[in-house]
Amino acid sequence: MSNNKEQILSYKLFLQQEYANFHIPYDSEMLFYNAVRNGDFEEVKKHMHPLNSQGMGKLSNNPIRNIKYHLIITIAMITRFCIEGGMPSETAYTLSDIYIQQLDNCTEIEELISLHQEVIYDFTDRMGKIRKNIGLSRAVIKTSEYIYNHLNEKISLDSICKELSINKSYLCELFKKETGITIFQYATKLKIEAAEKMLLYTEYTPIDISNYFAFSSHSHFISTFKKHTGLTPNEYRKLHYHKYLENDKYK
Repeated sequence: MSNNKEQILSYKLFLQQEYANFHIPYDSEMLFYNAVRNGDFEEVKKHMHPLNSQGMGKLSNNPIRNIKYHLIITIAMITRFCIEGGMPSETAYTLSDIYIQQLDNCTEIEELISLHQEVIYDFTDRMGKIRKNIGLSRAVIKTSEYIYNHLNEKISLDSICKELSINKSYLCELFKKETGITIFQYATKLKIEAAEKMLLYTEYTPIDISNYFAFSSHSHFISTFKKHTGLTPNEYRKLHYHKYLENDKYK
């Protein structure tokens, strides 16, 4: 069996040399993944390669399956680079799961190419925001982490201050000074961003999402969502909802 593999390897290397059909250089790949980890859009655009470009390698004779395999590898690599760069592992792995489930439902090459770009830009954007937090005080970072871990609850300033053993007035002033927004504005921003993802990638209704993120009422959720996005939750879903998740309820 090993001799057979060696023969296949030698033959394929010969063909690649003969037709100048080489894989993308390792250094170029590393520059790309490091650019994603650093949240650097300019470098990402410079080094990213379309999934159907020459040099991606042939993992399957089926064109769609071949691209799916490459996209899974790309997602896995980006996930691990971003964790190394400071993204919470649970966030990174959950995003990875979401995108792999999406690609599993894709049936057209164009869908996969579009999803490939979405994955890269999403992770790069998130890493850019994480990098901006470098230099923030420990109290502000811990406050951000507390909010992130309690998005499905009513965010209480008293609970945050008790958790951090810090003075309420001091924390409010410090958070606003370092981030430019108040603690409650930050909490609302994260809730709306998470709600957007749920509208895009799940079948939960807007009222379910409103309840999950502990908004005081469904009408409050709608008005807050519209203030941040310019659309109501239903309008947002109808505009952005991925085709493979569409059902009669939203048509």
